[in-house]
Amino acid sequence: MGKPRPVCALVCLLFLWGQGMLMTKVEATSSVHIVYLGGKQHDDHILATNSHHDMLASVVGSKELATELMVYSYKHGFSGFAAKLTESQAQKVSELPGVIRVIPNSLHRLQTTRSWDFLGLSSHSPVNTLHKSNMGDGVIIGVLDTGIWPESKAFSDKGLGPIPSHWKGVCESGTGFEAKSHCNRKIIGARWFVDGFLAEYGQPLNTSENREFFSPRDANGHGTHTASTAAGNFVDNVSYRGLGLGTIRGGAPRAQLAIYKVCWNVLGGQCASADILKAFDEAIHDGVDVLSLSIGSSIPLFSDIDERDGIATGSFHAVAKGITVVCGASNDGPSAQTVQNTAPWILTVAASSMDRAFPTPITLGNNKTFRGKGLYSGNDTGFRSLFYPVAKGLDPNSAGVCQSLLVDASTVAGKVVLCFASVTPGAVRSAAEVVKEAGGAGLIVAKNPSEALYPCTDGFPCTEVDYEIGTQILFYIRSTRSPVVKLSPSKTIVGNPVLAKVAHFSSRGPNSIAPAILKPDIAAPGVNILAATSPLRRSQEGGYTMLSGTSMATPHVSGIVALLKAVHPDWSPAAIKSSIVTTAWRNNPSGFPIFAEGSPQKLADTFDYGGGIVNPNGAAYPGLVYDMGTEDYINYLCAMNYNNTAISRLTGNLTVCPIEEPSILNINLPSITIPNLRNSITLTRTVTNVGASNSIYRVMIEPPFGTSVSVKPNVLVFNHKTKKITFTVTVTTAHQVNTEYSFGSLTWTDGVHIVRSPLSVRTEFLQPYI
Repeated sequence: MGKPRPVCALVCLLFLWGQGMLMTKVEATSSVHIVYLGGKQHDDHILATNSHHDMLASVVGSKELATELMVYSYKHGFSGFAAKLTESQAQKVSELPGVIRVIPNSLHRLQTTRSWDFLGLSSHSPVNTLHKSNMGDGVIIGVLDTGIWPESKAFSDKGLGPIPSHWKGVCESGTGFEAKSHCNRKIIGARWFVDGFLAEYGQPLNTSENREFFSPRDANGHGTHTASTAAGNFVDNVSYRGLGLGTIRGGAPRAQLAIYKVCWNVLGGQCASADILKAFDEAIHDGVDVLSLSIGSSIPLFSDIDERDGIATGSFHAVAKGITVVCGASNDGPSAQTVQNTAPWILTVAASSMDRAFPTPITLGNNKTFRGKGLYSGNDTGFRSLFYPVAKGLDPNSAGVCQSLLVDASTVAGKVVLCFASVTPGAVRSAAEVVKEAGGAGLIVAKNPSEALYPCTDGFPCTEVDYEIGTQILFYIRSTRSPVVKLSPSKTIVGNPVLAKVAHFSSRGPNSIAPAILKPDIAAPGVNILAATSPLRRSQEGGYTMLSGTSMATPHVSGIVALLKAVHPDWSPAAIKSSIVTTAWRNNPSGFPIFAEGSPQKLADTFDYGGGIVNPNGAAYPGLVYDMGTEDYINYLCAMNYNNTAISRLTGNLTVCPIEEPSILNINLPSITIPNLRNSITLTRTVTNVGASNSIYRVMIEPPFGTSVSVKPNVLVFNHKTKKITFTVTVTTAHQVNTEYSFGSLTWTDGVHIVRSPLSVRTEFLQPYI
């Protein structure tokens, strides 16, 4: 059930509960392996567990030892187990009948008020999807993350209905977490899974630097933040250091939460694939409707059927049971081909900013004023000396690099320091700590422009500017005998003056596993998101903090999925995904196009934000959807040339791929991506009418540059008998050249609904070697 257990001979655990310490010693010759047996073989869970123990006992020599070595038995959504094995034992297990694969455990990492109004879900409007769905009442959102801080007001069950009748899960007690008092009608389930991580980590988990709880309680704060963003209740008068003041809530404030703690407070948050798979297995059994995972791995990615991913395998079984799985795209942008969680059954989320900014005035001694960005809410600094570090030698600017700032008290005491950041992540905070420790009065960081802000240590005055403004400030310093500057507190502005952008850090497509499968699918606010957190988190104030990341964008979409599930309980995960992708915004509410941060900034395209920024009210009534089921995903696996046996085990049914390999271009996605067009290609799509029975849709085409696109039929007529229609799309190029991707769209409209599919094409012609 996720609790650490002693494993004799191979693993020795020393519990020092009085000091909150867990010491773990693991022999180097053994480690956790995941034994994957494919789809669930029968409904008798006891029989399944016994068969797993018998299989392990046949290799290790006795049932008693098998029990000690067993970490998890997977028996609800799929079949298999995780166990401590030596390499030779793992090899013997892999040779047993019925075993698809034995793979070593692997680690994953965490990815990280105004946003709901920006998305059109104001609680004051009586006609939007928030109210039509009764705020997600009766829908259960499962969150796989670092746990939850149950005392937060965001998890009050005030105004909530009874626990849904389809819920079969439990609340587990543990260190600092009592099921009877900490679970309620908001937090209806809470479990924790650590055995897979403990077996690999081999060090004390609970230290003074990284406090942790062996329970669902959240020491890191990341899980509390994502859970409250997805389904937190209303909390009035919340701000972060006086900024962003307002009422915070989740996207589906009346939905219930099921918490699965799979990530642990080490190195920023680490999660073992064995634990993730076990959480999926239990969540499928428990009866969740949506699963939200702000977790990723790293490039290069594992294949869709490789259990070391954990997320792709677990989510396949969840989606097969009708559970929508929402995952983050990761935070490795703006480089291309960095998007993660790329399986077509996953709804993959990029991060955008929104129409809110925190300008921070900077006033120079020559009366010039610049607008920086920051989260500074202290007092006006008054005019202070302004200093830029200069090094001796051939590179005088080297001392002014933020991430390696060279200053001391004799040069910066009482002064505001200017530095230039060449590497953005962590540069602001680390430089602020250096300047503060040296007695400085403030910091100005010049960096590549982005909307994501990070507070400086303990309210230390700091602000960010772009290189252009930073250079102007530097010229002022160099041309003035006694340069001075004043930093003023940050302000909060919202609305049309501020344009949403795709965040600099948000991972980009195309998909590195299957370029024909568009990823990311959608973007959502993930920049400077104010939500609840653990009071143990360093950056928190009053139990709340602002965080940025695709981790924050993911629960926005999870909350929206819960609303859609409440309005359309019979919709499949694919239908929900289609409705979100085809109704997304490509422009800001003011009409200006959406840009993508990077070097340089550019107009956002499909590989930055998928269909666009999520439009919840449009997604609730899309008109048409591109629906799919398990058979379509099997066709995808066949098109990827995966082994018949592996596919059969994954699905739990005998699967033989057709002799003529299916085209990956015919997978019924709500998007079309052609990575290697040569001359002409024809593909098919099928749409299902979910609007008025008698409807006529006409096609509108925006062809990618250098291509022509035709659709047959170009008019779709639906009535009470005709609910689904298949059409073909032919894309042709006359240019015999290799190109980068060009972007367009294919849109169906009946005059009320606009059903837009992103269209991405790259031409590729083979040339003879010379």
